[in-house]
Amino acid sequence: MTATATALSDVRPIGEQLRAWRQRRRMSQLELASEADVSTRHLSFVETGRSAPSREMVLRLAEHLDVPLRDRNLLLVSAGYAPVFDETPIEEPKMDSVRAALRQVLAGHEPYPAVVVDRFWNLIDANAAAGLFMEGAPPELLEPPLNVLRLSMHPDGMARNILNLAEWRAHMIDRVRRHVALTADAALAQLYRELRAFPGDVGEAIAPPAGNEVFVPLRMRLEGTELSFFSTIATFGTPVDITVAELAIESFYPADARTTAFLRERAGW
Repeated sequence: MTATATALSDVRPIGEQLRAWRQRRRMSQLELASEADVSTRHLSFVETGRSAPSREMVLRLAEHLDVPLRDRNLLLVSAGYAPVFDETPIEEPKMDSVRAALRQVLAGHEPYPAVVVDRFWNLIDANAAAGLFMEGAPPELLEPPLNVLRLSMHPDGMARNILNLAEWRAHMIDRVRRHVALTADAALAQLYRELRAFPGDVGEAIAPPAGNEVFVPLRMRLEGTELSFFSTIATFGTPVDITVAELAIESFYPADARTTAFLRERAGW
């Protein structure tokens, strides 16, 4: 097992951190205390540093605040307890079943593209069909760790082929913004700033959908054919390992018959 390392310089008082997470979730002390079955007075004392929470209290409050596992470890360290959630490298033998499950999902989604990414949208694995998103991209964008958002929005990457680039970028950048707001992750915030700096208009408010739309499609032109995709995102249901908790499978589906035919023909089906 590989325990998550936490830099002591990053540790702030436990009460300060809990208050920040509560405010980030837009919960009052009364709401959190009621959900976590603690007294409002005790919660107030914990937030102001007048009371030291037990290990169980830290974990209970973190659960009700939907704090990511790696940040729950930080809360525990701040309160004077050892981290409890491991962060196991995906290559370790312990993760064999996880890798096998991911490969099964990826292979089962052929001939349609699917990718596995971490919390920064760095590529962990992909099926063969996902190769169409990488065609023509310069080598520097494909070097590990390959970031799928950087690849898609970089002017030399997928952006060259995306027909509704402004619309799609606006929605994707807003998605990253919401993740930053939920996690307060500094590295993710840096990625958000980088993506916003790429050419393209994301300053305008996201337009409301037309009456016949049910999702924002990814529309591309490849090999002279206009393709249209929508995607779904899946995560592991009950993770207790940080690596597993931060994995996501994004599966792309054809949004029209032309795209379906193109992908099936490309795969030789």
